[in-house]
Amino acid sequence: MNLRGLFQDFNPSKFLIYSCLLLFSVLLSLRLDGIIQWSYWAVFTPIWLWKLLVIFGASVGTGVWAHNPQYRAEGETCVEFKAMLIAVGLHVLLLMFEVLVCDRVTRGNYFWLLVFMPLFFVSPVSVAACVWGFRHDRSLELEVLCSVNILQFIFIALKLDKIIEWRWPVVCVPLWILMSFLCLVVLYYIIWSVLFLRSIDIIAEQRRTHITMAISWMTIVVPLLTFEILLIHKIEGADNLNFVCVFVPLWLSLLTLMATTFGQKGGNHWWFGIRKDFCHFLLELLPFLREYGNVSYDLQRSEDPEAVEDLPVPEPPPKIAPMFHKKTGVVITQSPGKYFVPPPKLCIDMPD
Repeated sequence: MNLRGLFQDFNPSKFLIYSCLLLFSVLLSLRLDGIIQWSYWAVFTPIWLWKLLVIFGASVGTGVWAHNPQYRAEGETCVEFKAMLIAVGLHVLLLMFEVLVCDRVTRGNYFWLLVFMPLFFVSPVSVAACVWGFRHDRSLELEVLCSVNILQFIFIALKLDKIIEWRWPVVCVPLWILMSFLCLVVLYYIIWSVLFLRSIDIIAEQRRTHITMAISWMTIVVPLLTFEILLIHKIEGADNLNFVCVFVPLWLSLLTLMATTFGQKGGNHWWFGIRKDFCHFLLELLPFLREYGNVSYDLQRSEDPEAVEDLPVPEPPPKIAPMFHKKTGVVITQSPGKYFVPPPKLCIDMPD
């Protein structure tokens, strides 16, 4: 495993998101089971931290952009800056939704349709962002997730307000469609991994990459689907299952996503105005990391300096001039112990 390559391809933005979601899901499950009696405003603390870092990072990046006009002519700087603005706009709408959810759960005196109103605005904005990202070759995963779930948001809001009396498995039909597509993606990676594993024309690195992708997708999608099924079963009235057990598959998916961030390139360089990869920025900010990173250790060497001095220095092997033995027809090269039989002579009979 190449640890240097893993950290060079580290994506801090996704790692932050998955870490906050993992901590939030743990607190939420404990709160729903009554193990902790915290307020929902405290349970949402990881979400507030996530949104605070996003808004602060975008503010710093905007300040650096405004005070340094010379940076705007560097490659795709304008595209990355616009992508950051789109991302922070969506995060602000999501923050409004989360604040309304906490207030609705705490007070409970207005419709859920009003709570979901920011998500209704997020979806069309996400569709426009996806079109823009496709034109500029940008990866917009959050935008895709928000744009394809607009119908699911509407169904959940109508169900919570009791405008529709459908059962929860029917309400989540858009979610099942999306998960079916993800299962097809997992099946696709598994089939290609098996084909690459049986092929002799594929190098080992490509086989390893496809097998890793198949395992990663499988450990993300399968536990996520299990979590959704258990959650629907719990909401439908399964009293023999607590929320901690329901959330365990989700934690497995989030841990897998956190592990995949160490091999994913990407990330906008304009967050916090660093304008470079996170690892390079960290090494420049903390020089002692470079000092310790350049230290190498040889565990095979003795710690006694006198013993090291007494070790005999191996002499280079003598060079042997190339020779040809007439009787055996063997060529002796300069590498002792390696013998190569000359190719047989080619006889061509000329016609008379």
